[in-house]
Amino acid sequence: MNHTPCEYIVWHGLPVIRKEIVRSLVNDYGLTQRQSARLIGITPSAVSQYLSGKRGKIDIVDKEVLDEIKKSAGKIIEDGEDAFLTETCKLCKMLSSKEIFPYICDFCRGEDEKSK
Repeated sequence: MNHTPCEYIVWHGLPVIRKEIVRSLVNDYGLTQRQSARLIGITPSAVSQYLSGKRGKIDIVDKEVLDEIKKSAGKIIEDGEDAFLTETCKLCKMLSSKEIFPYICDFCRGEDEKSK
């Protein structure tokens, strides 16, 4: 059975984005797991699972993407939990455009078409 792009993003994409943001919050910005969890609206145990590699199975190695994730983590620290949504969407679009995620949802495709 084929999965919709949205299913792929929920099951595979979002965990990767969360994992990379959590890694940046902890490693680049020195936040604790508890602070990171509170900031992006997940449990401390979920943060632990992201950091241990139990969630978010795709590893990002593209330097440009990793730099953008670090910027997004900084923006989330600066602007609070509300920035997580916009930063997640931005990163999802970037990962899809670089074909790290094999699908793009119709919403994002529609946004891309509007900007042309």
